Amino acid sequence: MDNSQGSESYEALVRRELQRWEWQLYKPPGMLERASKSVQASINRRIPDRVHISLTAAVKGIVRTTLFSAEYLPKGEPLKGASLAESDKRATELLDRYKKWAAAEGAGTGAGGILLGMADFPLLLGIKMKFLFELAHAYGYSTNLLHERLFILNVFQLAYSSPEKKPALLDTIKEWPTHVAALPAQNAYEEHVDWQQLQQEYRDTLDFRKLLQLLPGVGAIVGAWANYGLLEELGKTGTNSYRLRRLHPAESQVK
Repeated sequence: MDNSQGSESYEALVRRELQRWEWQLYKPPGMLERASKSVQASINRRIPDRVHISLTAAVKGIVRTTLFSAEYLPKGEPLKGASLAESDKRATELLDRYKKWAAAEGAGTGAGGILLGMADFPLLLGIKMKFLFELAHAYGYSTNLLHERLFILNVFQLAYSSPEKKPALLDTIKEWPTHVAALPAQNAYEEHVDWQQLQQEYRDTLDFRKLLQLLPGVGAIVGAWANYGLLEELGKTGTNSYRLRRLHPAESQVK
């Protein structure tokens, strides 16, 4: 049976979804978003300095681990030759599994108040990176390649950056084949990543959800809710980023 028409129809649907998603990222921040940023900054000032120090160290460590370690490498091979629909299905299954994992981890650390709540930050970062590595394989990309790991860091940054930074990051994602050609030598990849900016942008997403997790009594419930939501946001950004890769004319070889 010829399934080409159905495949084309699915790709057309995905392209429309991507257009709507891109429009949301490209549009200038509105009044509500600007007000939310002000509130978020106020909340971040209430988070203890030791939490910020811990988070900075965690993000720097995650960048190095992502680029140079085998810790997050999936066990299986990339899903080569799969249709976009098949890759999307695998991505949905992965996201469901990782959201449950993150929620359970958030509930456990949130129940312990500020000390275990602080421990949740690096643990959640690790869960997110494991998810992105597996997501890359779901769309046919090998995370043994350093430029694919750098792409993962760009996806992560896009998910948690401010509205002002998202358009430029999205442009990088959309034209990744061109961007790869301009990358530095592999031994300079770490210098190519502004981990301090990455930490600041990520920290600024730690809104009242994560602040409440540090409070004894309510931390378990809030921790589960916060982590589930943060994985949901990453899942949408990651899935759409890899969809853009698969639909790019220069990347037809993974189809």
